[in-house]
Amino acid sequence: MPKKEKQGIVVSNKMDKTVVVKVADYEPHPRYKKIIESNKHYKAHDAENVCSEGDIVRIVESKPISKDKRWTVAEVVEKAR
Repeated sequence: MPKKEKQGIVVSNKMDKTVVVKVADYEPHPRYKKIIESNKHYKAHDAENVCSEGDIVRIVESKPISKDKRWTVAEVVEKAR
């Protein structure tokens, strides 16, 4: 089974080798069909501490690294300005 991939924005990089990534998901409302954005935060492993706040990154599912970390930063898609 392939590993899941998500793309999101780095919200926090205050922890050592860990970043918090906000991933947005867009779905229509069941009754009114308006597109609603729901956000979820994932803690991802950043081994080299290269990510900074505002970066757009791609994260990949991995084995559990700690209590909360189950994702790893695969690449930085776009650096923050």
